[in-house]
Amino acid sequence: MTAPDIRLIAVDMDGTLLRPDGSMPDGLWALLERLRERKIAFAPASGRQLATLQRMFAGVDAELDYIAENGAYVVRGDAEVSSDAMDPVFAAAVVARLRGLVADGALRAGLVVCGKRSAYIEDTAPQFVAEVEKYYARLEVVPDLLAVSDQILKLAIFDIDGGEAHTAPAFADLRESHQVVVSGRHWVDIMNTTVNKGVALRNLQAALGVTPAQTAAFGDYLNDLQLLQAADWSYAMADAHPDVAAVARFRAGSNAEAGVLTAIDELIGE
Repeated sequence: MTAPDIRLIAVDMDGTLLRPDGSMPDGLWALLERLRERKIAFAPASGRQLATLQRMFAGVDAELDYIAENGAYVVRGDAEVSSDAMDPVFAAAVVARLRGLVADGALRAGLVVCGKRSAYIEDTAPQFVAEVEKYYARLEVVPDLLAVSDQILKLAIFDIDGGEAHTAPAFADLRESHQVVVSGRHWVDIMNTTVNKGVALRNLQAALGVTPAQTAAFGDYLNDLQLLQAADWSYAMADAHPDVAAVARFRAGSNAEAGVLTAIDELIGE
């Protein structure tokens, strides 16, 4: 079979490209060099902060595109492709509401305001700071989150007692106008309804002049659904969520088996 004309590959990070311990798979850097030689764009697509992704790919940073903050921020080199910032009045209302819930003892939680330039926190509790530092390479501690001057892409709440059981119900009414997403055991993300990785990938395709037929995408969890739907060459990981597997046209080996690298090798040929 003749290899397809792939021009763009978008890959989720956690559970997809990264090994179970969070490290990069062996052979990734050599593969990225092959993609560069063939003029195939490679885009990490993650809920992580742009600065965090850039740090992870520092050795090849200038050669990559990035879909960050679950699609709220797309960057090619030093140029912004697209962004989807929140209404600052709405963001301020969430900050004030969370402060009230914490003060009343209804929640044990801290808030990360995720901006274009940096992420911001005002809570300096050691457990909270240690958790936040895992995910945000560019982080500022500020005296007042309401005084932050930045375009806000996402609000991420860390709930010590569990986001799904406590924070998500406390903010469930916001689902009428925004996404309220349980993104981990302790994390709940609040974003614009128009933010997802699929919209971001389509914006990147338009910027590159690439079609869905020239695009491959890899994912494993529910926030990857729209990403896979934007690519004709869509791959679900071996242990992907059943809904993701149902959407994907193809399957890749698990992240423990470096399934993304094997599938890309087969896709682009030697």
